[in-house]
Amino acid sequence: MFNNVGTIDRLIRLVLASALFYFGLLVYSGSTLGIGLIVTGAVMAISGLAGSCLLYGLLGINTRKQNPQQY
Repeated sequence: MFNNVGTIDRLIRLVLASALFYFGLLVYSGSTLGIGLIVTGAVMAISGLAGSCLLYGLLGINTRKQNPQQY
């Protein structure tokens, strides 16, 4: 599995995912918008925890810093 999401990007994704869960579960609970917010939050949380984003892979984006080779 490839990792293409950097640390700051991962933190932003996790914070936004928690906000989307909050709005989906408490503010818009039971509505179509609430379900959409929960699903979007779940996708963001999974990509933030895994460190891999399929859309970034398709677009060739990499926000993860590469480690220099050590000799």
